[in-house]
Amino acid sequence: MTHMLTFSRNRCTGVEQVDDQTIRSYCRLQDTLTDAYVEITARLPDLDITGVKGEIQRGYRETPEPDEFLQKVIGVRIGPGMLEIIKGLLGDSPDYEELGFMVEECCHGVILSLTKGTLLRAPRNTEDRTEFFSAMVKENIRLYNRCAAFAPGSLLVEGITPPE
Repeated sequence: MTHMLTFSRNRCTGVEQVDDQTIRSYCRLQDTLTDAYVEITARLPDLDITGVKGEIQRGYRETPEPDEFLQKVIGVRIGPGMLEIIKGLLGDSPDYEELGFMVEECCHGVILSLTKGTLLRAPRNTEDRTEFFSAMVKENIRLYNRCAAFAPGSLLVEGITPPE
């Protein structure tokens, strides 16, 4: 009997309002090789990252002091240009690549949670809804591929050039 290699991945991002001035976002990644968690807190309304923690319970490579490494993003403002700033601060070390991506996911989670009011104002009519959400992504291209509805191949992003 041949040996079949299998791989599965589960990534979940959540956002919670802690109090009037604090929002918390977390990302958990579990796959065949990895079990990792990253959490950020940000101050409202400016969205400056005020705290970050992370841990890798299981990984396929040695990642020394992930919590200490992530402290570099404290003070970053969640908003335009944040991805370049985060990449600049965290670098491109393969040892921390997944953690950097998880920090970005936490930031995108905050942005999407604050977009909730706009989403609730969407028209009820299906054709108008499609047009509404498509226009929303065109106006804020960072929403592209941030959730299944805005993923490549979705009717909502049809004709939109993906960001590089």
